[in-house]
Amino acid sequence: MAKKTADDDLLAPVTLAVGQEELLLDRAVQQVVAAARAADADTDVRDLNPDQLQPGTLAELTSPSLFAERKVVVVRDAQDLSADTVKDVKAYLGAPAEEITLVLLHAGGVKGKGLLDAARKAGAREVACPKMTKPADRLAFVKSEFRALGRSATPEACQALVDAIGSDLRELASAVTQLAADVEGTIDEAVVGRYYTGRAEASSFTVADRAVEGRTAEALEALRWSLATGVAPVMITSALAQGVRAIGKLAGARGGRPADLARELGMPPWKIDRVRQQMRGWTPDGVAVALCAVAEADAGVKGGGDDPEYALEKAVVTVARAARSRGRAQ
Repeated sequence: MAKKTADDDLLAPVTLAVGQEELLLDRAVQQVVAAARAADADTDVRDLNPDQLQPGTLAELTSPSLFAERKVVVVRDAQDLSADTVKDVKAYLGAPAEEITLVLLHAGGVKGKGLLDAARKAGAREVACPKMTKPADRLAFVKSEFRALGRSATPEACQALVDAIGSDLRELASAVTQLAADVEGTIDEAVVGRYYTGRAEASSFTVADRAVEGRTAEALEALRWSLATGVAPVMITSALAQGVRAIGKLAGARGGRPADLARELGMPPWKIDRVRQQMRGWTPDGVAVALCAVAEADAGVKGGGDDPEYALEKAVVTVARAARSRGRAQ
């Protein structure tokens, strides 16, 4: 889901890929190389890191060839180039060679900003490859991957895949490709569950979903599986907090269509429907008790307690009991 911010000529003299998402950076390079080799199957590709690009190296690589061959020169971690090499690159940007495409991969930020600004001023084709730190970004990425493959997947399936796989974009992309290749028709949540059941059960969000639904035994089973497979405790407390807060927010919202509530609460419509089902046994007091329990567990797993696993188990049990507080109050 690399976002192109300049013209889309893959064979532009200079392509600038900016960001820290490795998959997107690699794809930016692959797209340029593929376009170059489509134009000339004998295209020479040089992929260099800062240590390999010494002063004078770029001039040597971009000097005219007797055979007039097409060439792609990839410079990774351009923000780490030495000052002398940066001078070489800036000079080249002012007069790029024909039949050569220079691809600069830059992390963005302050370091090496002079080179970044120079490439932009020279009119480089730019591709944004930002690190995807938010779940919403990864969800959008999964949806775009399915669309790129011409496949249909339900919102619930996309969310289940993100919950199951986690934050690794390479693994998410690989999972989408596998599902698209193996499954006919629309890909739904059940299909994702069959393929990634072990990982989905280990998901922090699965722990939270079972807890806020009042399913104590299943929540504890999912918790133990999560911890056994390396899920960070802080991810579990975060998921629990999100689950309880979602119930509190929806309980305090005015009635309306899922689409209207989604805009008001900042949730996707499908999540409104799911939270509505989960909140049936909750009371305002139950939400307050659960939030306190999750906050206590969060402090425990961040060093405030001697046994993070016990802190999590205690929070899960308290949340699950709170999910049935309406029945006890009647």
